[in-house]
Amino acid sequence: MSTELALALTLLIPSLGGIGIALMGRYPNAREAVTLATAVILFTVVLGLLQEVLDGGRPTLSLIEVMPGLPLMLEIEPLGMLFGCIASGLWIINSLYSIGYMRGNDEHKQTRFYICFAIAIASAMGIAFAGNMFTLFIFYEILTLSTYPLVAHKENAEARSGARIYIGLLIGTSIGFQLVAIIWTWFTAGTLDFTAGGILRDKIDPTLLPFLLALYMFGIGKAALMPFHRWLPSAMVAPTPVSALLHAVAVVKAGVFTVLKVVIYIFGIDLLAETGASTWLIWAASFTLLAASLVAMSKDNLKARLAYSTISQLSYIILGAALASSLGILGGALHIATHALGKITLFMCAGAIYVATHKTEISDMRGLGRAMPFTFAAFCIGALSIIGLPPLAGTWSKWYLALAAADTGVLLVVGVYMVSSLLNVAYLMPIVARGFFSPSPEPAPQSVGAAATPGRGGIAEAPLLCVLPPCLTALGCLILFFYASDVIDLLRPIVE
Repeated sequence: MSTELALALTLLIPSLGGIGIALMGRYPNAREAVTLATAVILFTVVLGLLQEVLDGGRPTLSLIEVMPGLPLMLEIEPLGMLFGCIASGLWIINSLYSIGYMRGNDEHKQTRFYICFAIAIASAMGIAFAGNMFTLFIFYEILTLSTYPLVAHKENAEARSGARIYIGLLIGTSIGFQLVAIIWTWFTAGTLDFTAGGILRDKIDPTLLPFLLALYMFGIGKAALMPFHRWLPSAMVAPTPVSALLHAVAVVKAGVFTVLKVVIYIFGIDLLAETGASTWLIWAASFTLLAASLVAMSKDNLKARLAYSTISQLSYIILGAALASSLGILGGALHIATHALGKITLFMCAGAIYVATHKTEISDMRGLGRAMPFTFAAFCIGALSIIGLPPLAGTWSKWYLALAAADTGVLLVVGVYMVSSLLNVAYLMPIVARGFFSPSPEPAPQSVGAAATPGRGGIAEAPLLCVLPPCLTALGCLILFFYASDVIDLLRPIVE
């Protein structure tokens, strides 16, 4: 198979999968088989492109030239390869989980759910492999539109309100800020191609760089930099598989991925370091990082706490980019992978708890760990990875980010990272402790297919497809700790 065909298939496979899901909508087993087969085939195709990128190749496919010098094109570089592997790989896990969750809760309009999910993955692949800022922007907007029905899935007043906030903030920031920045870049540099070292050197007055950077950073609303973060907790009205999509597989990862692409290939880290144009972003990201952690501590609803945790963790990556150093870029890119595994684990565990007990408030989860040991053990592993404790994947990304802050001489940022990690402990570990060590106030409801009543000391986990996926991603947090150097080797060319 040629690389051009493989590149085209990364968009075609999930798109055709969405059509297949629609055709099989009346047959749930066939519909879900199509979903799983599509996810597996996509991941196989993406992995097939990996070796060429490792060998230094840059597979390229020009789709259409919109106007002279402005093509809609795909090109794979190491950072995009990482995001593509994350999105396509976790789609398999999330699809398994979605089957267990959607059936366990007897959710309505499941066919629409799977179709929109497939379109969202197709747009995530377009973002990952975009060859220029114009192409990335097109797929960025498609991702927003395709996930709107997922956020509004429950179709009640709360879901509609949350979905309006979601699409209003994301479309508003992308059109009001990001598109303006893209047009400014086009007229200034004469190109929107992602170019090693950036495209703005000697093309723009250095005093204007911070303003252009601000348009990009606040325009990339999916990165949830305060004050444009409210869409993320508002979107928690969606079913848990959608929350996992938002936080781990596609949406927020598309945001911070775009931040890194803009810093590396539009501005260039050397230009930002020389001009100090990103200094303001260091403090904006630091504020978001700490403020979101403090808000997370105040939330009793589990998904709300995890949502503000995500806002904080995204700012780790933005802060790494703002430091304008090779170590910061490597640490931020690695954190995309480590956070994806850790956070999808936490959200799937939250969904498993809901399916088994219909509990959403942390204060109601006393003693549940003894009834749901696999779910809470997976949650514990995911939480420890987010915190950054060895031997779990989050250790390495936080290590690189702290080294970047020390290397650039911004020692206060080292303190920000350390304080934030302590806050991670404060808002994540009490959930585990409450589940395993607090006495149960009363017997919890029997879950579907449960073997025993929790209050009587038995195990009452959610259905297998709600428990197995978070156990697999928790195992992934452990495995990635030992293979993080391979990810760094993949990423190293983007800073050389």
